[in-house]
Amino acid sequence: MSAVDAGGGRAVDPVGAQSYASEWAQAVRRLGFMPMSAADTQRLLLSYTLRLAEALLDAEEVASAVAAEVGQALVEAHLTEPGVIEWAVRSVADRLPDQVLGGAAGLDDRIAAMQGGLAAGFARALRNRTFVQQERIARSAWQARDNVEQALRDSEARFRAVFRGAAIGIGIADVDGQIIDVNQPFADMLGYSIEELRHLNVAELFHRDDVPGMWELYRELVEGKHDAVRVEKRYHRKDGSSVWTDLAVSLIRHEDGRPRFTVAVAEDITQRYELQNRLRFQALHDPLTELPNRTLFFETLSRLLATSGRVGVCFLDLDGFKAINDSLGHDLGDRLLMTIARRLAGCVAEHGYLVARMGGDEFVILVDGDAGVEDMIAVAELALAAVAAPVFIDDQQLMVSASVGIVGSDLVGTSPSELMKAADTTLYWAKEQGRGRWAVYDPERSARDIARSALVAGLPVALDRDEFVVHYQPIVSLLDGRMLAVEALVRWQHPELGLIGPDMFIGLAEETGLIVRLGEWVLRQACRDAYRWYVDFPEARLVVSVNLAARQADAPVIVDTVADALASSGLPADLLQLELTESAVMGSGGEPLRTLHRLAALGVRLAVDDFGTGYSNLAYLRRLPITCLKLAAPFVEGIRGDEPDLADHRDERIVDALVRLAHALELWVTAEAVETEAQAERLRALRCDSAQGRLFGCAAPAETISTRLAGG
Repeated sequence: MSAVDAGGGRAVDPVGAQSYASEWAQAVRRLGFMPMSAADTQRLLLSYTLRLAEALLDAEEVASAVAAEVGQALVEAHLTEPGVIEWAVRSVADRLPDQVLGGAAGLDDRIAAMQGGLAAGFARALRNRTFVQQERIARSAWQARDNVEQALRDSEARFRAVFRGAAIGIGIADVDGQIIDVNQPFADMLGYSIEELRHLNVAELFHRDDVPGMWELYRELVEGKHDAVRVEKRYHRKDGSSVWTDLAVSLIRHEDGRPRFTVAVAEDITQRYELQNRLRFQALHDPLTELPNRTLFFETLSRLLATSGRVGVCFLDLDGFKAINDSLGHDLGDRLLMTIARRLAGCVAEHGYLVARMGGDEFVILVDGDAGVEDMIAVAELALAAVAAPVFIDDQQLMVSASVGIVGSDLVGTSPSELMKAADTTLYWAKEQGRGRWAVYDPERSARDIARSALVAGLPVALDRDEFVVHYQPIVSLLDGRMLAVEALVRWQHPELGLIGPDMFIGLAEETGLIVRLGEWVLRQACRDAYRWYVDFPEARLVVSVNLAARQADAPVIVDTVADALASSGLPADLLQLELTESAVMGSGGEPLRTLHRLAALGVRLAVDDFGTGYSNLAYLRRLPITCLKLAAPFVEGIRGDEPDLADHRDERIVDALVRLAHALELWVTAEAVETEAQAERLRALRCDSAQGRLFGCAAPAETISTRLAGG
């Protein structure tokens, strides 16, 4: 591109203009931010260069005006760094004439005008843009303020809409608890008007039975220690009644964080709370009697044991209640239980003791505090008296009694299960004593019962494991001292307790029916041992005497069992003697009596054990196929020998009469429990045939008897 000035002949150098624009673009890049690419910037500045160069060749006014437009264009192109305009003003004088116009002369006034125009246009455009920006910022600020104010108005409107239209109560109070405002549901819930509540402090609405710490929790909230709390809380209504609420309180702060006021949202949950209470009551109370049930009883017992550590229980069970239910019907039985429950609760009401129904016809009275055994006995007697009073239901008069087990935690420790287990055991003791009685827990008796139960449980296993052994006590002739027989006595070789005598387990075996198995085992073992003595010492003709329990004697298979024991062992029948108690023998009749005759027919001997302590039906002896009477130990123990007193004289006369009777019936007589030589001498004088006891040897293993037979 080229142009001619007014003087003619001078033109713009395109190459120089391109070079000038390139240097200008480099200066812009060096001086600050470029809003466009380098190529676009150079093309833009080239157009400005050509305009300035052409204006410089024109009149002074034109140069100034064009320069002002270029200065304005620089601002519009966002080339607003101060260094950019500085470079442009300086280069118009230093470089533009020489580099673009080929060094034209006489341009000083035009250059000065152009420099002024550039600066003026740039400054004017920059000022105008600043004004526009300031106006835009101000307009934006006004708009933002308007928006915030509108948002606040909208928020306030929404809050008021929620505040007034909410179905639940909302209240606002200052940090001192003074109520500022409430909505209508809040006022309705408490039975006040809105205006009345605005004159109250929240503390005036608090329920007197609030849990400890409720007011402290509210104070911590208004002091800013919490931002929100939620609790279930009761309030006083204006009419004095109470209302349960689900209360959520939030703290509203000033901009600097200081507490400003509180907003409470309260929902009436009275019906729900009452329903929960009813459900809890149903869960913790017996539906028939409305007494506390076993769940509530154990909760209370556990709490008392954990706090005081000393409580007592009276565990009560009605006597014969099942018979009432079965004979008169369950409806009448239920009404009886309701009456008994009311009486039990009433008889200890002044003490505040808990009375619970444990189930069925079982009740328990929880005696807390410092009550001792005497106090618990007094409670038990009150309960027994209350139960024993006649009960009138419709036209029925019922008389019932109860048994009570009494136990204190100081006797069994602080475990609820241990306490009730001991109470149950004690109740069983009371029932054993009869109707309408109480019993106090005895740790020693309980230990014996536990040991007894352990033995009962271990008896069947002991038989399977061959833990039983048979010992033999010698029976000797009082005439010459020769050993005539041995009595087989069973022992239990317990793995933990050692050797146990029959007095500890024979009764248990009889109660459980295991005596039949055990007795058969003893019989067979005794026959085997006696057969070995018969083979090894045939001249001794040693008889083995085996006790038969009543259940064994009554068993239909006893004859076959004895016959098989003799056959399998090889023992001659006349070397076996079976001992039966006097009560079993004297009560025999019908089939049992025939069983005795069948046993005698086998060839075995039959003896009556402990004669003189049972029926003592002397005439009946003639009908029995017995061969021996064994005198009961108490008669023998009464014979002292030298200087007998009156009691000894009577015992001796009884023994004398029994021996004479036995001999008259052609029966052999054996005295038991002979311990002294004086006793033996008196028995010998009374013509007693044989004796056994510690004087002649204690019960010992079969090997000891073999040694004695061998003369060892």
